[in-house]
Amino acid sequence: MKEIILLKEGEIALKGLNRHTFEDSFIRNLRHRLSSLGKFEYSRSQSMIYCCPLSDDIDMDEAMDRASKVFGAAAVCRAGVCEKDFEEICRFAAEYCGEELSEAKSFKVAAKRSDKNFPLSSPQICMELGGRLTEKFPQLTVDVKTPDVTVNVEIRDKNAYIHTGNRPGAGGIPVGMSGKAMLLLSGGIDSPVAGYMIAKRGVDISAIHYVSPPYTSDRARMKVERLCERLTPWCGDIPFYCVPFTEIQEALRDHCPEELFTILMRRIMLEIAQRICSDKNISALVTGESLGQVASQTMGAVVCTDDVCRMPVFRPVIGMDKSEIVEIARKIDTFDISIEPYEDCCTVFTPKHPKTNPSLEQVRAAQASFDFEPLIQKAVEGTEKRIFKHD
Repeated sequence: MKEIILLKEGEIALKGLNRHTFEDSFIRNLRHRLSSLGKFEYSRSQSMIYCCPLSDDIDMDEAMDRASKVFGAAAVCRAGVCEKDFEEICRFAAEYCGEELSEAKSFKVAAKRSDKNFPLSSPQICMELGGRLTEKFPQLTVDVKTPDVTVNVEIRDKNAYIHTGNRPGAGGIPVGMSGKAMLLLSGGIDSPVAGYMIAKRGVDISAIHYVSPPYTSDRARMKVERLCERLTPWCGDIPFYCVPFTEIQEALRDHCPEELFTILMRRIMLEIAQRICSDKNISALVTGESLGQVASQTMGAVVCTDDVCRMPVFRPVIGMDKSEIVEIARKIDTFDISIEPYEDCCTVFTPKHPKTNPSLEQVRAAQASFDFEPLIQKAVEGTEKRIFKHD
């Protein structure tokens, strides 16, 4: 019995003359994510991407799970393939959906006839196939509103496809279509969600993290690396940069006003990230800041941190409530890791009374009071890199 994965285009289908470029990128990403499972053949037609396994031993459940996380598809389904002959469709539907239908009490047939040359209309397919299935499964009753099982029949250009429903796709546009950005990845809830959301808009992300041993533990770094791994099913391969930050934080503690510590720290983090981006064709930074969530994320604080930036800073969760961020974190399976009690460097030397509305002149003067340049360059040169790949 031949099976296939159907991926229904979402936003891609709305593109104009460059639509094929988006489709090419989507298929390329899909091929990369599924490559370790075996070989597939890919084609496209009528706003649909067809992903056909070339061997019988491929784990189709795993393939479906991976395909549903590749940005670009609005819906994904696992379907049986048969000839465009009505008698064959009836036989195949009873066989392919038989297990679900035998355990159900109600059902309906939903038909879509993209090939208008097929002799039966969509309503006729529903009526005729529904009658055949009630003969085969006499316990079934037809329920067009809330059926236990929906048998979907899609008559397309080459074949007929039978399935019992779609699952939501990842949506968005394919990763790689909107350039590259560097995600400042902490161990918290917000920044992984920011990475997911910017990748959904087609951005190919790298990630940067700052460690401050002995103030932060190896477990804190491992926690962030695990967050990076959890993002790869959605975002693809992620280059990960780990920056030694201890000396800079100690210098901030010893030479700068305590109430400005967090803002000055973030300014230096952004400066380091920019320098690492400069020779890697990375055009923007991404942070998980949500306006007003904590004292360092006020409008004034954002103005002071952006002052050091020579490239755009995207903040995908800037206007979201915490509950909205948590909902997405649960969806992408990062929440449980994010709430583990291993602190990152952002919580080291946190001031008791941080300045919530600092003046830019005051912040600039505080940073200029000590020569951070040697420490910044040392941190850049000491940065470690690894690449997290999706299995």
